[in-house]
Amino acid sequence: MGEKVLMKGNEAIAEAAIRAGCMHYFGYPITPQTEIAAYMAKRMPKVGGVFLQAESEIAAINMVLGVAATGKRVMTSSSSPGVSLKSEGISYIAGSDVPALIVNVQRGGPGLGGIQPSQSDYFQAVKGGSHGDFKKIVLAPASVQEMADLTSTAFDLADKYRMPAMILADGTLGQMMEPVELPETAPNSFEKPWALTGTKGERKHNIVNSLYLKPEELEKTNFERYARYKTVEENEVLFEEYLMDDADICVVSFGITARVAKNAIVEARAKGIKVGMIRPITLWPFPDKVLRAAADKCKAFLTVEMNMGQMIEDVKLATECKKPVYLCNRTGGMIPSPEEVLAKIEEINEGGDK
Repeated sequence: MGEKVLMKGNEAIAEAAIRAGCMHYFGYPITPQTEIAAYMAKRMPKVGGVFLQAESEIAAINMVLGVAATGKRVMTSSSSPGVSLKSEGISYIAGSDVPALIVNVQRGGPGLGGIQPSQSDYFQAVKGGSHGDFKKIVLAPASVQEMADLTSTAFDLADKYRMPAMILADGTLGQMMEPVELPETAPNSFEKPWALTGTKGERKHNIVNSLYLKPEELEKTNFERYARYKTVEENEVLFEEYLMDDADICVVSFGITARVAKNAIVEARAKGIKVGMIRPITLWPFPDKVLRAAADKCKAFLTVEMNMGQMIEDVKLATECKKPVYLCNRTGGMIPSPEEVLAKIEEINEGGDK
């Protein structure tokens, strides 16, 4: 690893992307992710890369598709309404089977909502978020260090499986500053024989395309794509377990709320309540198997989220409703406090939701 520096989460993503071999960035400013674009504007010219502030989010994502088709590492970033504008292009990227990184530093919604942090784009991120049958790898950091580490991971997974990857963060993680150990610069080592690099008269033409006019051909392609997704689900699930060995209550939380929940768990343990946490790091693929196993041991589950209850649906599916699943949430840009989470844990411990 390289030097340890104090950085904003947004800046850590940008620097980690450059060190992962990303030399192309296309974006458009929107709070609370604008520091990513600002950092790229300063750094890219110095390292021989390309920074371009597009005329719109729609333009930016289609520029990403163009560079991705050449096999180069490329990324864009935005915040919630901007990611909605990019959704058509993300579907084209998935349908073209090319790797790219999209960063969403979430803000409150729906609509223009507010500029405070939120986790209300969970559905958009993990349930497709655009038209057609496709998935994208979704990584949820919970610290500035993970903002950097998971950026490198996202590029690797996108290249390995030829699909879009997303960092799903929130305004708190984007704006907060923490010490971060940045990775050394690592060359992109993935071979990409499919890329549009010019034949030089030495190979057949490559075609990158998402249009299939014959339904039989599109169906065959979709089945093949989902077989690849199955491999991702079997091999690339990331999660953290915290004090789960003897837990009666399992908290499930991701991102910044997982840090809040961890403080509440420490306080609950001090009161004699056996509670632990499973923190999904990959929101897709979701840690279904570990949650299903926990459902055989725990008495109840509690999801802690900054939305109206989105991940809770996946927790219920993963646990097959074997045990009750409760919700502790704030929304609109509000962050739950450790005291609120602790109060919910105590309610559940005393016999259920009040």
